[in-house]
Amino acid sequence: MSLGRTFEDDVSIVLAGEAGQGIQTIEMILSRILKRSGLNVFGTKEYMSRVRGGTNATEIRVASEPVSAFVKRIDIFIPLDEKATSHVKRRLTDQTLIVCDSGTIHPDREALDVPFSKLALEIGGELFANMIAAGFLTGLLNIKIEIINEAIQYFFGKKAADVIEKNYKAAKQGFDLGREACSKHNIACTVKRNPEVKNDMLVNGHEAVALGAAAGGCNFLASYPMSPSTGVLTFLAKHAAEFGIVVEQAEDEIAAINMGLGSWYAGGRAMVTTSGGGFALMVEGLSLAGAIESPMVIHLAQRPGPATGLPTRTEQGDLEFALHAGHGEFPRVILTPGTLQDAFFCASHAFYLADKYQVPVFILTDQYLLDSYYNLKEFSPMPPKPKNYFVQTEQAYQRYAPAHDGISPRGIPGFGQGIVCVDSDEHDAGGYITEDMEVRTAMVRKRLKKMELLTGEILEPEIHRADEEYKKLVVGWGSTHPLICEALKRKKTRDTAYLYFPQVYPFPPGLARYFQKAREVISVENNATGQLAKLIRRETGFEVHRKVLKFNGLPFSVEELVEQI
Repeated sequence: MSLGRTFEDDVSIVLAGEAGQGIQTIEMILSRILKRSGLNVFGTKEYMSRVRGGTNATEIRVASEPVSAFVKRIDIFIPLDEKATSHVKRRLTDQTLIVCDSGTIHPDREALDVPFSKLALEIGGELFANMIAAGFLTGLLNIKIEIINEAIQYFFGKKAADVIEKNYKAAKQGFDLGREACSKHNIACTVKRNPEVKNDMLVNGHEAVALGAAAGGCNFLASYPMSPSTGVLTFLAKHAAEFGIVVEQAEDEIAAINMGLGSWYAGGRAMVTTSGGGFALMVEGLSLAGAIESPMVIHLAQRPGPATGLPTRTEQGDLEFALHAGHGEFPRVILTPGTLQDAFFCASHAFYLADKYQVPVFILTDQYLLDSYYNLKEFSPMPPKPKNYFVQTEQAYQRYAPAHDGISPRGIPGFGQGIVCVDSDEHDAGGYITEDMEVRTAMVRKRLKKMELLTGEILEPEIHRADEEYKKLVVGWGSTHPLICEALKRKKTRDTAYLYFPQVYPFPPGLARYFQKAREVISVENNATGQLAKLIRRETGFEVHRKVLKFNGLPFSVEELVEQI
């Protein structure tokens, strides 16, 4: 195998090694260097549930055009320990350029030997190997050394001068080795640069959800840390002062959702962020929100279950959980964003829906969406300025006064002269406990009547079609969206359309027209049973013809979907 390579338009770079080897540092610095140099960037990661050891891998795609999806293909691979190669061996081909210390690669694979560890020790310690590797890649991609130095100053500017200087030295040494490798082994990178890209945002899913919540007027967050939702908690905690948000790490998830309900009762705008196991503890609080007709925003970041499952991997396994959680019957909304733009918008929109209709609203994401990032223009259109839907009460105020549309005016304590009485037991118009069966029936009907109004607020599915007379229709929700889009773009077929659901409940009406036109309808889902397909059957009576499912903890790759669709 010759080491010579020419990388055109789209390069998939994967770095892998043990937790604690600084892979995250390389990823953060390198992705920002690439964007600053005018290259489109997409990144995602796959990591084990341990602080040290195991094998973690991160993929960074560098492309001439915007990219937002995971690919199986590896063009350049840097293993930082001997276990890394076996971890990704199914993704390696004869065309993969492997760059590593000679001791970290199996002898039957040819690799470009770069003594990262030896050079790092000469500079000041093994940890500098990651900066040498980052420098090597920038040299390989022919990025200006000034951009690299700017990034080092940005990330390490508050550290001691000698630490900054050693990072400069490590990056420069790696950069020189990268340029030398290009000339010595005939390696070239022709990915086109766009000067406008350097002004793009580079955000991940955690940040998109958090920023959307802030734009929606969130001013209180209560949560207990749980992967993969914790990034939303930590981001808002870091920026709490500038966003005007009170962030509380509760003692558990039960306390968190009840704090959130207390905030809404007092006139705040609250969100909780959690994952499946944590949401299981919140279900009684969810039912309380249904009973007292309280707004509530719940960010549910999915990961594989049941129980602890694979706590750091991805899955779309909690749609049915969010749909059916709680005892009794009460309205709810489930939003399922598939892009960072949609994650921002849905998080903002959730506060509007929760406040106006006095219902719990779910933002359903997953580990893959949250840990992925890519460059994009500013979020637009910006959501309207948040509006509070509570009223100033009069002395005769009744919290659950009869309303033709099911929405009783919501008062808050101290804002007006009325008493704002809420109770988890069934209650009368004033909020006081009752066991009167006629009142019970009227209250249930009043709450459920909101579903008619919520149907008018649905985020409509997006139809992507190459040809008006398509033969196949792919349906998907959430994080599979960019993957399906790129797979269909690669297939270059005009007989396949795609229907994307950014909201799955209330279920959009009138979809039969899409299903009936297709000879074959295919659902693509990161779960074992096809939960969207089952919801489609429940709501429309239509049986999806074929399901493309994956549930091993990893996202689909674009190549898998090209093959299976």
